[in-house]
Amino acid sequence: MTATRADLPSLTGMRWAAAFLVFCLHIVVTSMLSPVAAGSKIATLLFSAGDVGVSFFFVLSGFVLMWSARPGDSPLRFWRRRLARVYPVHLVTALLAVLLGVTLGQLVRPDNFYGVPSIGSFLANVFLVHSWIPGQNQSLNTVSWTLACEAFFYLTFPVWGLLVRRLQTRGTTVFALVSVVLVVLPAVAQPSLSFLQSFPAARLGEFTLGVALARLVALGSWRGPRLEIAVAVMLISYFLVPVWPGQYGYSVATLVGIGVLIPAAAVADLREDPSFWRSRTMVRLGELSFAFYMIHLMVIRVARRVFPALVQRGSTAELFVVAGIFAVSLGLAWVLYEYVETPCRRFLTRPRRKQRELVPA
Repeated sequence: MTATRADLPSLTGMRWAAAFLVFCLHIVVTSMLSPVAAGSKIATLLFSAGDVGVSFFFVLSGFVLMWSARPGDSPLRFWRRRLARVYPVHLVTALLAVLLGVTLGQLVRPDNFYGVPSIGSFLANVFLVHSWIPGQNQSLNTVSWTLACEAFFYLTFPVWGLLVRRLQTRGTTVFALVSVVLVVLPAVAQPSLSFLQSFPAARLGEFTLGVALARLVALGSWRGPRLEIAVAVMLISYFLVPVWPGQYGYSVATLVGIGVLIPAAAVADLREDPSFWRSRTMVRLGELSFAFYMIHLMVIRVARRVFPALVQRGSTAELFVVAGIFAVSLGLAWVLYEYVETPCRRFLTRPRRKQRELVPA
């Protein structure tokens, strides 16, 4: 099989599954469900490892960026496109977090609501460096710590892309193995250090693993299992997460699962094998997944703050509350996608005047 830079819609669909896992995790950890209700116990069993969705995003990011890398592209053009892709939604949700803190008031931990940030905290978050600063990684829109990691990945990608593009199968395999070591080492050396979960340098190995996997697929050298088997491996590794100690262990426990799932989905698309993930519905949800990820925790916290009497009311009531939170989050994600993410991306990536003048009539 000769790989080309084809679209890989199954990976877009899988982005939704990862975002939904994180949503379910936050429903559990924010105590939206009664701890004695059957639904809560089932949700805890199924979604307590939902952080896996973040690991999936990091590996997928490296894969997609390497797969779609443009020959001769300059770092500045690349950074401009990535900034246009993620920054508008980040800025809007950061400002929304400030607005919530001002209007609904400060609530100290463990209630975990939004407060009014200091100037330093606000600037660190807006410029996506807050995950490097102890005590600031959860500032403003809490989930934006992953964007601070992604910003670091984007900053370094021109180096990794240039390096890996020069490697053939053996060299790329070695690069992938080194990436695996970079993921495993922090969890083994200091499993109790929770800051590793959001520290950008500690998460770099997941991103570079994705870069290597994309190169192997592009070379036609991927020899992993088919998509159905890869999904099964991913599910098994997902439920092994509680076995690994430490807050960062989920990245290690699911490394094999994620590492075979993403290339398997890509190969399935290239071969046009059947794939549930590239259905129209899944792809559309995948397009909304970034905005959904960025807004969902705000909706959960506002629901707890504004409607405390609806929280932990028993399994039936809880299901309606969670369904409502999900619907509102998805609706707001659509608004962000249609009126912030898409138009801003088009505006920020439009050809400059000199580029337009070079296009023949």
